[in-house]
Amino acid sequence: MLAFIIRRILQSFAVMAVVAFIAFALFNFTGDPVTFMVGQDATQEERARLRSDLGLDLPFYVQFGRFVGRAIQGDFGLSLRQGRKVSTLLKERLPATLELAFVAAVLALVLGVPAGVYTALRRDSWLSQLLLAISLIGVSLPTFLIGILLILVFAVVLGWLPSFGRGDTVALGWWTTGFLTKSGLKALILPAITLSLFQMTLIMRLVRAEMLEVLRTDYIKFARARGLTDRTVHFGHALKNTLVPVITITGLQLGAIIAFAIITETVFQWPGMGLLFIQAVSFADVPVMAAYLCFIALVFVLINLIVDLLYYAVDPRLRIERLAAAQ
Repeated sequence: MLAFIIRRILQSFAVMAVVAFIAFALFNFTGDPVTFMVGQDATQEERARLRSDLGLDLPFYVQFGRFVGRAIQGDFGLSLRQGRKVSTLLKERLPATLELAFVAAVLALVLGVPAGVYTALRRDSWLSQLLLAISLIGVSLPTFLIGILLILVFAVVLGWLPSFGRGDTVALGWWTTGFLTKSGLKALILPAITLSLFQMTLIMRLVRAEMLEVLRTDYIKFARARGLTDRTVHFGHALKNTLVPVITITGLQLGAIIAFAIITETVFQWPGMGLLFIQAVSFADVPVMAAYLCFIALVFVLINLIVDLLYYAVDPRLRIERLAAAQ
């Protein structure tokens, strides 16, 4: 077990190093940030002075080395657009993104898993057919269109919910939360539903497919032959084995919720890291873009590591195979 963890950690470091290099290399070709900062009328001397102050006149490998060294310490330099520390900007935007991702993930799991189990056990009911039809909408429609439709219906036509912003927030130290205010909770509803819909339908269909597959296996037939109740068979045996592959997909989708919150935050003008990244792209703000991509890569690496460990703990076949290989 310890060797497995060490190997996965070393692989995670390698992935982070590659992502940092690719991010820094790609965004050095997105445009000249000096042009955005001083405008077209600046003289060559002013451009050269600013380029020297920012360290942009140094060789690529020197810039990358500085970036990695500072990133390890949590320092991603200064934003070329706002002139503030990138770490400070990310720290200010992190609570909004994490709260939105948390609520979206909870909705996806709380609604997706029971819906998948129900549609597998009650395949011919009208509610099951309705849920499957709704899941097609969630998978087919793009996220930005879903968000716009929700804004049109619940914000413009009905006027029940706000169409943009985060609402009022409460500061708890450096963390700001909208969970403690009425306007904050109302502002969270539409973007959370928009962000969770695709993940929820994906989890529902995955759980349904795995549940149907498990219900056809021999040990389920044997459990029924022993006279066990449907509840015991469905939830004590079938669902437990269904969740083994679901853990992997669900873990990756939780990372995707944070990564792909960019679209939702843009549609709803949610003041999170995704909106900060979009604004940085339009300005060629290389430090912010590179820091954001490194953060998202770190999220995926950590989630993959946790999922692998959970998978190892849940599925006894993996432990048996590793013991056999060690012998």
